[in-house]
Amino acid sequence: MSVAEWMSTLAVAAAAVACGGGGGGGEDTAAPSQPGGGAAAPALQTLNSGLDRPWGLAQLPDGRLLVTQKGGSIVRLSAAGRTEATLSGVPKVLDSGQGGLLGIAIDPDFGTAGSNWVYFAYAEAGSGAEAGKAGTTVARGRLEGDALTGVQVIFRQAPKVDGSGHYGSRLVFARDKTLYITTGERMKGSPSQDLQQTLGKVIRVNRDGGIPSDNPSFAGGARPGIWSYGHRNIQGAVLHPQTGELWITEHGPQGGDEVNIARAGKNYGWPVKSYGCPYGSPVGDACRIGGGTHAPTYVEPLTTWTPISIAPAGLVFYTGSMFPEWRGQLISGSLAGTALWRIALDGETVTGKEKMFGDLGERFRDLIQARDGALLIVTDGGKLMRLSR
Repeated sequence: MSVAEWMSTLAVAAAAVACGGGGGGGEDTAAPSQPGGGAAAPALQTLNSGLDRPWGLAQLPDGRLLVTQKGGSIVRLSAAGRTEATLSGVPKVLDSGQGGLLGIAIDPDFGTAGSNWVYFAYAEAGSGAEAGKAGTTVARGRLEGDALTGVQVIFRQAPKVDGSGHYGSRLVFARDKTLYITTGERMKGSPSQDLQQTLGKVIRVNRDGGIPSDNPSFAGGARPGIWSYGHRNIQGAVLHPQTGELWITEHGPQGGDEVNIARAGKNYGWPVKSYGCPYGSPVGDACRIGGGTHAPTYVEPLTTWTPISIAPAGLVFYTGSMFPEWRGQLISGSLAGTALWRIALDGETVTGKEKMFGDLGERFRDLIQARDGALLIVTDGGKLMRLSR
């Protein structure tokens, strides 16, 4: 089908909170038409409905799956989605508000001698002078049977702050095997612009937590590890299959959810500029933070959702053969929008957005592309689902 046939139309609905709360509308469109040639329409199948607040999803080389559960556990599933085991060795996780056990990634050399590392992000409570505060932490452990062994912390967001929102956090390995970590600004706003803090940033570290020598440098110095800044709350991140660049989705306030390419040293404007509106204000063009337009001081988003937030979560570039008409497109989950979104591209230009499966009421939290070209998806309702034809 052509882009024009499924370009989104704007549906004005009740405002939804972009940090994951409430129902919501956003840009809307009819359910996708069947592709030509008699191919079946995409369909969702539930493989497992017994998960406990799943947040992150990763596939092991043998096809089995690891799922983080917000309360603090990692479960291993068979390739068909059957629960096999709960892994031991996960550190204590702060399960409060939006915090908990979050993103997960498999070492790019997993399966070679000594490289069976699993990386995971979580909300960590502070101690001592930081008691009563919390931040995003990333650790890794070796997967040995049903346990994570030799667990070591490789990154701690600094400083820890009070509150229970906007932790991020997705983990994505770059082609050079460095690790991108997305962090939220913990609902504090201004730390996103402060290079002495790692709130509201994309962080890039080596697999052991060291700092890559080719990370960007900043005038006046910066806390080690910062790749890009001016972000709000990034819950979708994926490498572009051709360029290898990191594409991200982040939550706006009332409207203003963004798709960006996270480039070295760049500033994405939060909280100075946003196409969203401050909480409590009437939603519309007049209330856009800083007037909305980011350029020339800040990087313009590739696209936004306005005036209603969808709270994008999870992100893939589709490269499979099951849906050839989707190749090269972004697929995003959404929380407030309770749908999947298909985002068509011409290079770095977004040419259309289509809302799919919005009638199910599912908060689609994370998704990955399986080896057969299907999409595997986890929802806040405790489901592992398979999108296929």
